[in-house]
Amino acid sequence: MQLTSGLVETPDVVVVGAGPTGLMLACELALAGAGVKLLDERTDMPNITRAFAVHARTLELLDARGLAEELLPRGVPVYEVAPPGGKPLNLSELPTRFGMVLIVPQSGTEKVLQTRAEELGVEIVRGAEVVGLSQDGDGVTLACAGGDSVRADYVVGCDGAHSTVRSELGIDFVGKQYETHILLADVQLTRAPSETLTGVPNDKGVVLLIPFGDGWFRAIAWDRLREQAPLGEPVTLEEIRDSFERIAGHDFGMTEMRWSSRFLSERRQARHYRKDRVFLAGDAAHIHSPLGGQGMNTGIGDAMNLGWKLAAAVRGSAPSGLLDSYEAERHPVGAEVLQLTDVFNQIVLNNSRVGRLVRAAVLGTVTRLPRGRRAITERLSGIGIAYPHQRGEDWLTGRRMPDIVADGKRVYELLRDGKFVLVTAAPVQLDRPDIVHAVDAHPELPDAVLVRPDSYVAWASERLPDAAEVAAAVDRWTRVT
Repeated sequence: MQLTSGLVETPDVVVVGAGPTGLMLACELALAGAGVKLLDERTDMPNITRAFAVHARTLELLDARGLAEELLPRGVPVYEVAPPGGKPLNLSELPTRFGMVLIVPQSGTEKVLQTRAEELGVEIVRGAEVVGLSQDGDGVTLACAGGDSVRADYVVGCDGAHSTVRSELGIDFVGKQYETHILLADVQLTRAPSETLTGVPNDKGVVLLIPFGDGWFRAIAWDRLREQAPLGEPVTLEEIRDSFERIAGHDFGMTEMRWSSRFLSERRQARHYRKDRVFLAGDAAHIHSPLGGQGMNTGIGDAMNLGWKLAAAVRGSAPSGLLDSYEAERHPVGAEVLQLTDVFNQIVLNNSRVGRLVRAAVLGTVTRLPRGRRAITERLSGIGIAYPHQRGEDWLTGRRMPDIVADGKRVYELLRDGKFVLVTAAPVQLDRPDIVHAVDAHPELPDAVLVRPDSYVAWASERLPDAAEVAAAVDRWTRVT
């Protein structure tokens, strides 16, 4: 679809950027009944492979919308990861049905999300470059290249690290650049390693190989001899082969390259995720070292958090402060991701003698302690992400909902329509047809749990509440329009 000339009115929300974050957000909005238009500067969907790791918590979020089973066949599951100098981490021990990291090209994730967006009736406009933004008390107007304009009640910038939306808002992108240039390439191998994930760190640099499952591998190199090469210089097959030869001792038989990139990693976060009627999500809000594969996962988490809240505001059912809770909950998560990947970056890429000693001491010690392994795997996978709760609230509030079975269905199946789900140990009167209510007792959980559409717990009670208490808890989060 193309924009027509002049001013085009859109009923509710415009999302700028059709990467994984923008597509996920558009799906969430449309599922909740909001009118959404998705603008993307690209004219088509190239075979993008920059992001490749889908972690356990992201798979749970996709499962809550029936998308995990669509994505799983497109990737390679990895059940164990081994930090350099540390003990392997067994992801299958995570408390989830997705105890893995799924290796899948970003293009595969985008195709699954775009198919769902089209099924939900999302209007996707390609070749639409946003060049200006203005807002008032009633809405937001976007100016596009060529003289077209689009107006909506709300706008979300999911337009990447060099976000035009963020720039137009004047929001600072705070942080730093790393000095090391990183080489990326998708290659075919004649001597593929037997291990699913293969990494070699030494004083010459670090190289990694990750399989996509279709005969192609992602080759990543931090090469000491090439770390200051001009960013605009194309990465050749010969360069990536040479880096692997010197660092790993051989190139695993690299024969063909379909994509490559040289980039300077950064560690930056938007000072704010919202300005009036405009929001930021994904790389427009935070970028960081690729170590740990957190970028796309954090962006999809942003989209799941914001989608139902913004749709509630559009419907008029959002309680006061609900939209403000997006930044309050997701900005700290973004900051933690930056801190985590920065530590990984410094430990893994510091190949001085001192750096190697620190790596062995830190990773070697932490990954050999059960508590340390659990903390790393839960944070790396996203399972450990939790939102703040107020004093006096139940311990489960703000945490991810375990995937229990209630009334014969998994909770993540009950969430498929994007509604709140109430699980009680015994029947409780609830006069709210917009809330999914399941009755099932689980000794390890409180007697009543209200689950948000993004599968985090909104409220819980250790004893069975009466109808008035349930109504008050529900009304705190959503109101009947």
